Amino acid sequence: MSEHPLDRLHAQVLARKDVDPAKSYTAKLLNEGTPKCAKKVGEEAVEVAVAALSGTPKERIAESADLLYHLCVLWVSSGVNPADVYAELAAREGRSGLDDKAARKGIVKG
Repeated sequence: MSEHPLDRLHAQVLARKDVDPAKSYTAKLLNEGTPKCAKKVGEEAVEVAVAALSGTPKERIAESADLLYHLCVLWVSSGVNPADVYAELAAREGRSGLDDKAARKGIVKG
């Protein structure tokens, strides 16, 4: 098993996929489907933003951990492999974020 914490978390979420939803929050979320998992990611992202603006460092850390957990649940629900996300991040290294964003929007800089 990989040493990366997100890989370990992803593996735990995968392991709970077929557990009784009455006994596992993760299984319950997965059983409710991708729309519910996506909604939870949105809720957690807002909580991270609120903590960033008015929370303590401990709250920012806790909310960030919640967001990463729910993101892993969404990945499992929607069939995303963390390795593919890591590959996308690696492909973006060394590129300007502004140029990358413009390219995705079809804007030609000249």
